[in-house]
Parts: sequence; C-alpha cells; structure tokens
Amino acid sequence: MAKARKTKKVEARRKREFTFRGLTLPQLQALSLEEFAKVAPSRARRSIRRGFNAETTSFFERMRATPADKVVRTHCRDALVLPAHVGRRVAIHNGKEFKEIEVRPEMVGHYYGEFSLTRRFEKHSGPGVGATRSSKFMPLK
Repeated sequence: MAKARKTKKVEARRKREFTFRGLTLPQLQALSLEEFAKVAPSRARRSIRRGFNAETTSFFERMRATPADKVVRTHCRDALVLPAHVGRRVAIHNGKEFKEIEVRPEMVGHYYGEFSLTRRFEKHSGPGVGATRSSKFMPLK
C-alpha cells in the first residue's frame, strides 16, 4: 500500500501566465499609449498624461529603431517601461557604469531607474577591537 502512494506521479507545475491588471502581455502590447495609461499605475499614468521629455522620447525612438537582439544604452532612468519593450535588453547607467537588464513582463509600469541601483549596500562586519567595552573580551579570529 505504501509503495502505491510513492509511485504516484506528480504533475509538472504549469507556469502561470503573466497578467497586468487582468490583461495578458499580447493584449497589453496591442494597446495604444493612451489606452495603456488607463490601466497603468497612477505615477505612470501621470507621466504619460504630462508627456515625455526630449531625452525620454529619443530613448523610445531608439528602442523602436534598433533590432530586438541589440542592447540599447541609456542614461534616462526616468523612462517608463512600456509593454512594447518586453524581451529587449537595455543597459541603464547608474552613475558609474551601465547595468544591463532584460525587460521582463513584471517590469511593465515601473521606471528603468528602479532596476539599476545607484547606491550599493555596504555590509559591515563585527565591531573592531576597542570599539565597545564588551569587544575587548571578544576572541580574535
């Protein structure tokens, strides 16, 4: 009886289809910019309504003009990730270097600057000898 349970085959887990506020990726890509603004988060909706600046507009034009297999480099961190950009590779400047990312469907509605952090996390080790009163009793490694 116990062997019968162990030999029971487990179904392969099916990957969930991406949806953004009830719309699938092909449906999102079919929307115009104004229609996408209606389902976008409020900050993205405001950016679209006010219009993009010249730097962001030129970046979007370069994204359209370059082939999908090429990397597009940009300093424009306040550009919105649009559904048309999914699957593309973008190198975003973080102040020191270009960090290359692949745009995934989950990034739609966010800004490119969110994916290239400008500050690195500095992890500190334990306190040095003499830093605190209790540290004089800590064994040295």
